[in-house]
Amino acid sequence: MITTDICIIGAGPVGLFAVFEAGLLKMRCHLIDVLPQVGGQLSEIYPHKPIYDIPGYPTIRAQELIDNQMKQIEPFHPTFTLGERVEGLEKQDDGSYIVISAEGTRIHCQVVVIAGGLGCFEPRKPELPHLAQYERKGVDYMVKNPETYRDKKIIIAGGGDSALDWAIYLADIAKELTLIHRSDSFRGAPDSADKVFELAQKGAINLLLSHNLADVHGSDRLSHVIAINKQKEEVRMEADYFIPLFGLTPKLGPIADWGLQIEKNAIEVNTYDYSTNIERIYAIGDINTYPGKLKLILCGYHEAALMAQSAFKYVYPEQKLSFKYTTVNGINTF
Repeated sequence: MITTDICIIGAGPVGLFAVFEAGLLKMRCHLIDVLPQVGGQLSEIYPHKPIYDIPGYPTIRAQELIDNQMKQIEPFHPTFTLGERVEGLEKQDDGSYIVISAEGTRIHCQVVVIAGGLGCFEPRKPELPHLAQYERKGVDYMVKNPETYRDKKIIIAGGGDSALDWAIYLADIAKELTLIHRSDSFRGAPDSADKVFELAQKGAINLLLSHNLADVHGSDRLSHVIAINKQKEEVRMEADYFIPLFGLTPKLGPIADWGLQIEKNAIEVNTYDYSTNIERIYAIGDINTYPGKLKLILCGYHEAALMAQSAFKYVYPEQKLSFKYTTVNGINTF
């Protein structure tokens, strides 16, 4: 059992800023996210995208923003459960909650904060007849531990940043790596595409462009992947692991069954403190909705600040929220 003050569902930029705001009030946070790394869609979908509406930064790359936020919350020592989806919620007699993941991780907390961006990200899966049969038996939709693929035959499918980045990274780990893409050009960063082409020219990876996936096969585990080239010829490739990286699709997932008031796949909140209709559960960031809602990271930061002020009364019910300022080396601190 993991014990904390606030359990934050979602480790994107808004969830990370909630850690900072809670930390200023001496509240501990544990974050849980279905993705294998922090950063939400900023890190998973467009890490190189420039962001222009963060105060103090005329422009900042998405991944750089996440890296900076991780440094910002280091003093508050947050803990993380990554690569696990939240499945259940159990209310305790004292009003606290136990958050339960699909893998059985249990997190006891006084307050639950849903900061899941557009919801629980689920992988976009290629429509292959036997794909589901080999899930967790050679078919992975995200890379949790690169060492899993050491000295294995790996096939990655996709043409975005995630597919390119993992192809580059795993090239030195896998025994044999093949990257398949249905087009003859990539959607990802040009620099990453250049590195992939260079690896292919050196023979470090196999590159199959203009190939469409057809099916996967094996016995107890995956053994090979079938693709079709431009000439409608079948290409059969041996594989220990097949990793289709076609992006993520947002869904509320099991959270939709918690009794929350939901409108158009978003959680309705009170703008006084971004609380939901269920006591001790808050929703901040793109996952919530209210009159005048703007889906901006900046707005999520504002919501996180007000949420933390409100959550304080559940974590420290005997204390009143107040600030005492002192001066250290000419700097005001609290």
